[in-house]
Amino acid sequence: MAHTITLIPGDGIGPEITTAAVRVLDATGLGFVWERHEGGIRAFEKTGNPLPEPLLESVRRNKIALKGPLTTLVGEGFPSANVALRKGLDLYANLRPVRSIPGVRSRYENVNLAIVRENTEDLYSGIEHMIMPGVTQGLKVITSHASVRIARFAFEYARRRKRLKVTAVHKANIMKLTDGLFLESARQVAKDYPDIVFDDKIVDNLCLQLVLEPTQFDVLLLSNLYGDIVSDLCAGLVGGLGLVPAANIGELYAVFEAVHGSAPDITGKGIANPTALILSGVLMLRHLGENEAADRVLQAVFRVLEEGEVRTPDLGGRSSTEEFADAIVRVLTA
Repeated sequence: MAHTITLIPGDGIGPEITTAAVRVLDATGLGFVWERHEGGIRAFEKTGNPLPEPLLESVRRNKIALKGPLTTLVGEGFPSANVALRKGLDLYANLRPVRSIPGVRSRYENVNLAIVRENTEDLYSGIEHMIMPGVTQGLKVITSHASVRIARFAFEYARRRKRLKVTAVHKANIMKLTDGLFLESARQVAKDYPDIVFDDKIVDNLCLQLVLEPTQFDVLLLSNLYGDIVSDLCAGLVGGLGLVPAANIGELYAVFEAVHGSAPDITGKGIANPTALILSGVLMLRHLGENEAADRVLQAVFRVLEEGEVRTPDLGGRSSTEEFADAIVRVLTA
């Protein structure tokens, strides 16, 4: 059965890597129908809105999207389209599996952990104002509703993927009310999952422990800001953001994306690494229940990277984005 997917190419290298990912996913033979919609700066320049209503309508209709990177301007311009998309569709769970990839050299081996990040509140609620010139204030919003449902998502994911432990990450020793509520919510949910080990770590200690020995962790449960920072740290453990997929999942909708930026410095050169978005496509396939196709794509990516003959420059090779996609497609269709 064909699946209709909203495709958001994004900014910068987005169109290049989404083209590669679409070619790989089409090579599975599942017969996707792609509804293409512009978002981010490209959409803002055309419509004055980084998230045009036709894009949102498409996601609501199809309930699933594959998205390239959307540029977020620093300290100016329109608010983050990524944050707005997650909040607008109530994509409350950000899932980022991080694992060592065969043939890709990194500082660690045998890393296999998953980051589950609350996606809708915390300091990313965007409630900030200027009290007086030179003095600003931002509000950290943590609710039991959001904390409980992200904790339950983490434990359900752990059980479904046969993972053994969930670690809640916090700073409740200092922020006793906000992070305290997040931690207490996780503890309460943990009681419903006696088959899964539960513990907690203060966020600064977690960062230390990840650098010392990342294989001690399994599923990390974090609030929004900590999750954003720690997930990038974890990507560095296995070779960088170009290798790590992500999913934004809610009760009704799901958006799958590469976690890296739009890389304007290499836009149009045809050398961007599409691995992260292709692996996000693997997460999308699993979400659709197409596990056999997901396994095939995953193994094809691993095989191409392990053989090492076709690699983009960021991984030490000389191949183009298109040549890398070609190699994966050849494995899939052999």
